[in-house]
Amino acid sequence: MTRLLGPIFVLIFALSQAVRDVYFARAFQGIDFFAVVLIAFAIATIVFGGITLLRTPEAFGKLRREFWTVAAMNLTTAIAWSCYFFALSHLEPAVVNTIHSGFAPLTVLALSVFWPNFSKREAKGVAEYGCYAGLVLSLLALAAVVLSGRSGIPLDSITTGLESLGALAVSGTSITISLLISKRLHDRGIGADAVTAVRYWLLIVLAAVIEATSDHSSGIDSLATFSVLAVAAALLIALPTFVLQAGIARSAPLTGQIIRSLGPVFVFALEQLDQRIAYAMPSLVCILAYSVFVTGANLAHGWHAEARPAVLKAMRG
Repeated sequence: MTRLLGPIFVLIFALSQAVRDVYFARAFQGIDFFAVVLIAFAIATIVFGGITLLRTPEAFGKLRREFWTVAAMNLTTAIAWSCYFFALSHLEPAVVNTIHSGFAPLTVLALSVFWPNFSKREAKGVAEYGCYAGLVLSLLALAAVVLSGRSGIPLDSITTGLESLGALAVSGTSITISLLISKRLHDRGIGADAVTAVRYWLLIVLAAVIEATSDHSSGIDSLATFSVLAVAAALLIALPTFVLQAGIARSAPLTGQIIRSLGPVFVFALEQLDQRIAYAMPSLVCILAYSVFVTGANLAHGWHAEARPAVLKAMRG
C-alpha cells in the first residue's frame, strides 16, 4: 500500500485540477477572473507564508539573497496564470488544460536545444521525437477544432479564439520556465513552502491594481460568494500543491508523468456535468491523441535513459 501512496497522491492532484478548471470556468461567467486571482493567490501566499514562518523562517533570508531569481519567477508566474485564466473564461476547460499542458514538454525540449544552460540537454531517441511531433499535431488539430466552432463552448468570435489560444501558448511556456526557475531555488536549499510563499506577489499586486481601477463590478456581491470562492481557492489551488509534492516524492518520475498526462481526459469527463458545455467528440479525439503522444514520449524517454548506458557499456567492452 505504501508504494501506491505516491501514485494515489499524483492522481488526486490531477483530479483536483480537473475540478479547478471546470469550477472556475463556470465561475468566470459571472465573476471577473482577476478578482478570483486576487482571492486565490492571496490565500495561497498567506497559507504557505505562515507554514514557512513556523517551520523554516530562515528561508526568507535565503530568498532575499536570491532577489533576481525570485523576481523572474514572479514575472513568469504572473504571466502564466493571467493568460491561463483569461483563456479559461472563454474556452472549453478540457481544451485549455490540454494546450496549456502540451506546451510544457515542448518548452523544455526547445530550451534544451537553444538554451542548454537553462534546461539540461538530454539525449533523445527517434521514438521520443516522433511522439513530440504527434503531440504538436494533436495540439494544432485541437486549435482547429476551437476555431471551427466544434468544441464544447461556441466562440464569441474568431478574434477571441485566437487571443485565447495565443494566451495558452504563453501560459504553458511561462509556467514551465517559472517551474524551472523555482527548481533552482529548491536546489539551493530553499523549501517548496517558502518558494510558494513568494511566488505570487507580483500576480497579487497586478490583480489588486486591476480590480481597484476597474470601472465594472467584480461580480462578488456577497459574503457568501466570497466565502465559497475562498474555500474553492484553498482546496483547488493551495492544497493540491502539497499533494503533488508528496506524490512526486513517493513515485517513480515516469509514473507521475504518465498519471499527470491523463489530466485533460479527467477535465473532459468532469465538464460533462456542466450544462453550459456541450459534448464535443472532435475535442475528445484530439485530447486522447495528446494523452497518447505525451505518454509515449515519457515512456520512450524512460526507455532511452535506461537503455543508453547499457549500450555504451557494451560498446566499451
